[in-house]
Order: sequence, then structure tokens, then C-alpha cells
Amino acid sequence: MESRVLSGATTISGLVRLRKPVRDTVCFAPARPIGAVGDGGNLIWGRQLRPALILESAPVIGMTTGKREILRPTMASTSSPAEGSDSAGDTKVGFFAKYPTLVTGFFFFMWYFLNVIFNILNKKIYNYFPYPYFVSVIHLFVGVVYCLVSWGVGLPKRAPIDSNLLKLLIPVAVCHALGHVTSNVSFAAVAVSFTHTIKALEPFFNAAASQFILGQSIPLTLWLSLAPVVLGVSMASLTELSFNWTGFISAMISNISFTYRSIYSKKAMTDMDSTNIYAYISIIALIVCIPPALIVEGPQLMKHGFNDAIAKVGLTKFLSDLFWVGMFYHLYNQLATNTLERVAPLTHAVGNVLKRVFVIGFSILVFGNKISTQTGIGTCIAIAGVAMYSFIKAKMEEEKRQLKSA
Repeated sequence: MESRVLSGATTISGLVRLRKPVRDTVCFAPARPIGAVGDGGNLIWGRQLRPALILESAPVIGMTTGKREILRPTMASTSSPAEGSDSAGDTKVGFFAKYPTLVTGFFFFMWYFLNVIFNILNKKIYNYFPYPYFVSVIHLFVGVVYCLVSWGVGLPKRAPIDSNLLKLLIPVAVCHALGHVTSNVSFAAVAVSFTHTIKALEPFFNAAASQFILGQSIPLTLWLSLAPVVLGVSMASLTELSFNWTGFISAMISNISFTYRSIYSKKAMTDMDSTNIYAYISIIALIVCIPPALIVEGPQLMKHGFNDAIAKVGLTKFLSDLFWVGMFYHLYNQLATNTLERVAPLTHAVGNVLKRVFVIGFSILVFGNKISTQTGIGTCIAIAGVAMYSFIKAKMEEEKRQLKSA
């Protein structure tokens, strides 16, 4: 161990050759990192390994008792082959650390892919099984089972939760449940592309909540960037062929719910990793969603809902569709959270806008939805406004972070 870390310490190695070692004299206590992270720190999955280690130990032979020796890693060129020591340069670098850009690109691809597949499969289910409350419960149920199995095998290890954190997460989960159910009600009622166009208004509701509820000052440039979003959604709604008030109002309630989810999430900031946080939110949201599903759709499901779906597509396809739509829902949400941890807010904001474009485009191609020229123009204007808003907001957050670090 000494030769690996102290490859350049010729004085100590010389003492070891000249004097006979004394048993039970050298004992190293566990190492712990100190000081600020230097430029030599290695970034591994969002964590930095500090290059400076302090060893609080009994003295090595010839060293003064009670002193602390700061040990720093050496480059490969400083170690002599004759000493037979390994160097820091010979350490094998993992694939994730060696190709971070490639891994991040894969995360974005899977995020888009799973989101598009989820929206397409979800809409296909509603075409023969129009029960959004029950399907919303299935989404969360499959995700919760996935989380429990993952905890069971230790990937990831379950983080303990106390009553204080639970109280903070309950409002977040309730808003998540309400937003999820109302989104699915809209998906079942109107075209997928139209629902996502309405949901492009979510930044407007976020800005309004920040200004009038949290009392935060929103710059004029952000408000101006939201004008194209409102205009575009209005244009698309006026001439949308699949328009109905149930789908429109449900999508708007979803926007409000997710806005309050963001507000409560800021109050529930914690050191727990995002995978465990999302698992706990999914569990609470599932408990919240079950009673409304039983009350609103339970009698209809038992009377003819299940039988009609099985008669149309068969039991095997019906169950497999429900399972896979739940898996795609959970995985795309989890990947969205993991991608946010790997990139800057600006990159994630741009990626989120492009994701919505992909979903709208692929849904139109797959389902052959006919849209008017005005609806198409309005959708493009709304997406462009969201992109402008996301860019400005992310730049402002980046500047604030740089000022704080300075």
C-alpha cells in the first residue's frame, strides 16, 4: 500500500531497507478526505474523489510521533520500474468515466425513445380501454413493483425515510398523482399531440406561481418569452379537430398540479438520491390514486370494462399492454431525472423541449391525426416559445450559480 501511494518517497523506502521492521509499529487508521476538491479529482457518477488524503496513524519508523503526513497521488512517470510499484496513471478507468459524452447521449436517446413508446402505447390502450383513472393506477403500480424488486436486490440500496421527510414528500406525491391522472384523462379524450401542445403552457403556470405565490420577481424577458407559448396554444386550440372541453380542462389542471409539485419539491430538498426519492413519491401517489379510480370507474370496469377490452384484443395482449405501458412510464421518468443529474440545466431544458417535439411528431405519424394548418402553426409557435423561455431561464440560473460560487 505504501509503495502504491508513496511511489516517489525515496527517503522512507531507503529507511525501510536499512532498518529491520518492528512488528506492530506501523498501523494506519482509515483515510478520510479533507480540504477543497482539487483539479485532480476524478468525477465518477456525479461524485468527486478528492486527491488529498490525510492519514491519522501511528508513526512510520523514523518519523516523528503525532505528525500528519499529507499524501498526494503521483503521476506514472515518477515511479521507478525497479520499485515494482503501481502508479495512479496505470489505474483502469471505467467505461462511464472514459466516455461521459457517449453515456449522456445514450441517456437522452433512451429518455426520448421510452417517452415516445409510452405515449403511443398509452393512446392505443385508450382506443379500446377508455378508463384513464384505472390505467393511471396501473402506471404507478408497475413502477412501485419495479422499485420494490430493485430494493430487494440492492440496485439501488433503499434509503431509510423518517417522518419528517415523509411529511415533506406527501404534498409532492399528491400533486404528482393529480397531475398524472388528469394528464391521462386528457390523453384519453383528445389527440396526444394536442395534449402535449396544451401542456406546453406549464412554464407559464410556473412563472405565475413564482411571481404571485412565492413572491419571487420574474424578469420581463421571461414574461415576454411566454407570450408566444400562450399565442401558439390558443391558435392550436381554436382549430384542433379533436378538441373537447374534457381533454382541454384536464390538461390545464395537469399543468397547475405539476406547478404546485415544483413548489413543494423546492421545500422538500433532501440529500437522498433521486432514484429513492422518486420511488417513495410513486408509492405515495399510488395510494392516492386508488380510491378515485375505484369510485369513478370501479362499477363500469366490473360491469363491462374488462370484458369489452378482453373481447377486443384478448386477455394476453390486454395484460401485456398494461404491464409494458407501466414499465415505460416509470423508466422514462426515472431516466429524465437521471439525465438531469448528468447535464447542466440549460442542456436539460433544451432536451425537454426537443422531447415534446418528438412526441408530437411521432404521435401524428403513428395515429395519422389530421391537423389544420392553423393548429400546426400554433403548435410550432408554442414550442418555439417554450424553447426561448427554457433557454433564458436556464441561463439566468447558471449565472446565479456562478455568482454564488464566486
